[in-house]
Amino acid sequence: MKIKKNYKYLDPNKKKYLYPLLEKGLSKQDLSKGIQVLKKGFITMNKETEKFEKEFSKVVKSKYSLMVNSGSSANLLAAFAACNPLRKNKFKLGDEALIPALCWSTSLWPLVQSGLVPKFVDVNPQTLNVDADKLINQITNKTKVIMLINVLGISTDIKKIANYAKKKNIIVIEDNCEALGAKFQNKHLGTYGDFGTYSFFYSHQITCGEGGMIVCNNENDYKILLSLRSHGWSRGKKVYQENAKKFPNLDPRYIFINSGFNLRPTDIQAAIGRNQLKRLDLFKKTRKNNKKKIITKLQKDSRWKNQFHFVSYSKKIDPSYMVLPILLNEKFKNKKRKFIELIEKKGLETRPIISGSFLNQPSAKLYNLNPNNKIFYGAQKIQDLGFVIGLHTKQISNKQLNFIVETLFSIERA
Repeated sequence: MKIKKNYKYLDPNKKKYLYPLLEKGLSKQDLSKGIQVLKKGFITMNKETEKFEKEFSKVVKSKYSLMVNSGSSANLLAAFAACNPLRKNKFKLGDEALIPALCWSTSLWPLVQSGLVPKFVDVNPQTLNVDADKLINQITNKTKVIMLINVLGISTDIKKIANYAKKKNIIVIEDNCEALGAKFQNKHLGTYGDFGTYSFFYSHQITCGEGGMIVCNNENDYKILLSLRSHGWSRGKKVYQENAKKFPNLDPRYIFINSGFNLRPTDIQAAIGRNQLKRLDLFKKTRKNNKKKIITKLQKDSRWKNQFHFVSYSKKIDPSYMVLPILLNEKFKNKKRKFIELIEKKGLETRPIISGSFLNQPSAKLYNLNPNNKIFYGAQKIQDLGFVIGLHTKQISNKQLNFIVETLFSIERA
């Protein structure tokens, strides 16, 4: 394929990468489970979704799990549940929400859309996450929500933040979309906050192609989420019975008790997700081994001169990798764009580390989210030096390993 002059990266839809972010993420059995649902002729949210939710709760040890059509939708539900009139501890329009400067767009926008004022906190480029003490120091009387993002399978000292927030009556939303299976002090990430969100997008720890989950431990929060997910409808057997008695003049099948969206998944997604969830531990172990192989091979090579830096994390964390984040040595900063174009052309697929500093994005400028033009040095460093490559759910071959190493060492020629 010829590379267009105005588009220097490979188009993944037109040419196969030699080493993509994820190779064959769905097995024949995964697809078969989805096809079984399709053959039944009733594909919308039903029994498979309920089973997946129960199995997911059992795995991450949360009381309640609610499947939605994406991790982004899970964040949206979390934000709107946190300000819902049916919730005792809720935020109000104009309240402040802390969020890392290194974030995905749909970690941020639900906060804005629900009426919060985002306050950005810088991140540590060595860990990619916020430092717990620095975030706590940013809390003011205006802070009513903390959106924590567990970046690429690891986290900060989330327990410290959650405990402090509880004392201050601050709502914690854990965006765990990139860290399913990871633990902090043997407790699953995503279960420390009031709400935890997960994504099942294609390259994530498990995949349904699309899909997401939101977890909580409070029954009232769960009831709110049930309703918000589906039009503000009176949903769930218990809620249905309660409202049928409360509103005898209304058709009990169509009682709308709240505002709402339509964020429902399909049973096809749920069936695939259930089959993938069984292999979560295997995927986690394999990705961890592949990460170790790549880094070891690079560092034992005679050409190794600390051209790259890899993320560090606390011993309290049991990581669950999705991709391998890499930061270039500072001396290659001005070569990064050329280097990425080169290795993409060779067939090694890359992505930025999330969005870099989100304050550099045009949408952040459109909504004037950084009126004082503050520089977030940690997030900026990650943007300037960082990128990710894939970690596959199957053991990489020696041929793949050699290709990755040889391609990365082309940094010297970029």
